[in-house]
Amino acid sequence: MMHNPAHPGEVLREWLPEGMTVTQAAEELHIARVTLSKVLNGQAGISAVMARRLAAWLGTSPESWLGMQAAWDLWQARKVRLPNIKPMQRAA
Repeated sequence: MMHNPAHPGEVLREWLPEGMTVTQAAEELHIARVTLSKVLNGQAGISAVMARRLAAWLGTSPESWLGMQAAWDLWQARKVRLPNIKPMQRAA
């Protein structure tokens, strides 16, 4: 069973150099300060484009950021109770 994964914004916070402001980081990424702030505070997810920006800036892979986002999204989705969905019957 997977443990509660960190939101990618929490991980990104660890990557920011000490003393760097959100405004400075947003300028480096060529995005709005509010956009970065939402990601850092877990109020917005990492899109594929954002993953590419972060990878270019931090020397990581876009897949690593999207993987973190997918893990977090699935963790959140597991908290939602699904209706009783029966498996689709496939023709033999």
